[in-house]
Amino acid sequence: QVQLVESGGGSVQAGGSRRLSCEASGNTDSTRCMGWFRQASGKEREGVAAIYSAGGRTYYADSVKGRFTISQVYAKDTVYLRMNSLKPEDTAMYYCAAARIPSCGSWSKYEYWGQGTQVTVSS
Repeated sequence: QVQLVESGGGSVQAGGSRRLSCEASGNTDSTRCMGWFRQASGKEREGVAAIYSAGGRTYYADSVKGRFTISQVYAKDTVYLRMNSLKPEDTAMYYCAAARIPSCGSWSKYEYWGQGTQVTVSS
């Protein structure tokens, strides 16, 4: 099992930045991909960004390309999501997730989930 704990959410004005953190614990050696997802009120959960732990290759949803950056500190089992140029439509609950299958851009492969951290962007 892998446990994930997110932090860093909060309120920010449009155009601002925020950095989310996800600390992983447990059987982290079994995971190959770490990802960030979000779910806005009344909408389905969507994949936002992912990173392949072994090689560092990253994947992004079109809606966040050029604005969000995912990174990982292996020694700390921590994944970050740096969000710049935030828009009101980025408002959502953000979830950290992990997958054992090394198909990081396949959003359906993620098995382990954190509890989420809320990001609210005001105009």
